Amino acid sequence: MTKIMAVGVFDLLHAGHLHYLEQAKILGSELVVVVAHDDTVRARKHEPVTNHDLRKRMVEGLKPVDRAIVGNPPSVPIYEILDEISPDVIALGYDQKHSIDSVRDGLSSSGYSNVRVVRVEGLSDDLDGTRKIIARILNLWPNEEGGPFEE
Repeated sequence: MTKIMAVGVFDLLHAGHLHYLEQAKILGSELVVVVAHDDTVRARKHEPVTNHDLRKRMVEGLKPVDRAIVGNPPSVPIYEILDEISPDVIALGYDQKHSIDSVRDGLSSSGYSNVRVVRVEGLSDDLDGTRKIIARILNLWPNEEGGPFEE
């Protein structure tokens, strides 16, 4: 059995997220998804739109996902989650900023040199990312007074 680990924020779940997880699942028999802790999202990106428990619940409902867990807060070493999951492969999303080499180096220095790192292909769609979707919504309804629900 090959265990795959995928990691992400998964805020405002969309087709790009589903594609990432479908591609990750192809790499093995069990897909475990780590949903970023709210504190991690705040520290590294932005205020999350939905909390980590809701994001985890949404990810758990996706067909390719065998199990989803909430990641640790940023105060906990990032590689500690590997002890819990024991993955054979880490699947990186096409748009995740970490390079394969930097992840491999971090894994090696933490005693996980046997874990493979693979970057999955992106979805060729103009709305494959959360920021693109938000930009499209703001473009369609630039007036913050009521937006599409204005009477």
